[in-house]
Amino acid sequence: MRSVRQPPQRSHPKERPYAEEVNRARVAEPISDSTRVLPLELDRRYPVIVKGEGAWVEDADGRRYLDAMSGGSMAATLGHGRRDIVAAARAQAEKLAYVHNERLTNPAQERLAHELTTLAPEGFSRVRFVTGGAEANEMAIQLARRYHVARGEPQRWQVISPAQAYHGPTMATLALTGRPGLQRPFEPYLPRHPHIPPSTWRFDPTGQQALDALDRALEAAGPQTVSLYFCEPISAAALPAYTPPDLFWRGLAERRERHGFLIAFDEIVTGMGRTGYWFAAERVPVVPDIIAIAKGLGAGYAAIGALLCRTHVYDAIASGSRAFTLGHTWDGAPLACAVGLAVIDVLRKEGWIDHVRERGPRLRDQLADALRGIPMVKEVRGHGYLIGVEYVDPRDSVSFLPVDLRTAGRIDAVAFDRGLVTLSTMPTRDGFAGDQTLFAPPFTSTEGDLTEMVERFAGTIQQVASEVEARLSVVHA
Repeated sequence: MRSVRQPPQRSHPKERPYAEEVNRARVAEPISDSTRVLPLELDRRYPVIVKGEGAWVEDADGRRYLDAMSGGSMAATLGHGRRDIVAAARAQAEKLAYVHNERLTNPAQERLAHELTTLAPEGFSRVRFVTGGAEANEMAIQLARRYHVARGEPQRWQVISPAQAYHGPTMATLALTGRPGLQRPFEPYLPRHPHIPPSTWRFDPTGQQALDALDRALEAAGPQTVSLYFCEPISAAALPAYTPPDLFWRGLAERRERHGFLIAFDEIVTGMGRTGYWFAAERVPVVPDIIAIAKGLGAGYAAIGALLCRTHVYDAIASGSRAFTLGHTWDGAPLACAVGLAVIDVLRKEGWIDHVRERGPRLRDQLADALRGIPMVKEVRGHGYLIGVEYVDPRDSVSFLPVDLRTAGRIDAVAFDRGLVTLSTMPTRDGFAGDQTLFAPPFTSTEGDLTEMVERFAGTIQQVASEVEARLSVVHA
């Protein structure tokens, strides 16, 4: 039987591979018009980054940018292009890339759990692996719930947390923040947890008002129904480089002892060295019961997170249901765990955490000096390589900048035009925070890189501050 030759199939123009579209499209073109990806913001322009080395990334047009945000999300702590970490992933993949942890374990998972318990604060003895920060935070809620049920207190389910926070995009983690702008589209799905205000210089410099708010929240909920107090020891996305005063932390520990809830720390950003310590929990006067980590554990080379708990939390489950079965497909997979081991090895052998602890204060001071004299800049605060810059209305040096100025977005745009990747946050509808910028470079940034970052950022703020003052004098006179 004679075969019939089929004519070559021609793809519709709209079906051309994305790589081809990238080569054809200008970087300035809105990505939503030239991609099959559903972008986070359809009106935003997304330059296509094709490679990176150290603290630098390069787009499809060959333009290079200094990455002051460790990949944009503070995850690439060891910079781009670490061939040793890539080699560790390749070696593991050649032996065993994946097995599910429900009925099987693997050497990389076992070794990484052991390493993390030796690095964590005293008393942390068990680790559960996940694939990202929101999953780790959500599992912290689940673990606290399991703990209380195992101890015969099934009425404990509520979580109290700071209003001004960000813990992830899942329904459970969105409910942990009190920011209406993030929650509003999903309110029907979110449990209603109590929130307390942050202890910032503007509202509560001592921390006493936050403790009073915590007492009111406990009383309103009924202390016997509260499972967990959930917070970042040092904030990242919502209030960059902020931590409450010691008075608050000590009061929180006292209330845990009195009322029986647990304390969980979201260290998705701060864990694995970002603040100059393996865990930021080492720097606050309270020991949490649960710690969630993610970004720095994979350093941008693998999707991995972890949940660590103290022995008494594990013992409650071991004496109760003896099961904590909910999980995800890639939890504890050997490939991701091998990357985690390689990251810890690099951090330890090359001394990057000590470096961040020693260099961080000088970097903060460099930024503060470069921004000195700009009335819009209120404060530069920092912990290691996690630095926050807070802006105010230059007319009174206290008020938030008018929202319609969109100062944070303008800062990021101007910085990007100057070849610098930053991340700024807009004012929040809860009234607790205004425009701010995160500054979180890779630990491996050279002295020249850091100096250049500071110079480009200072130039950015000077330009935007001049624009803001001009607009305030005309529009908001």
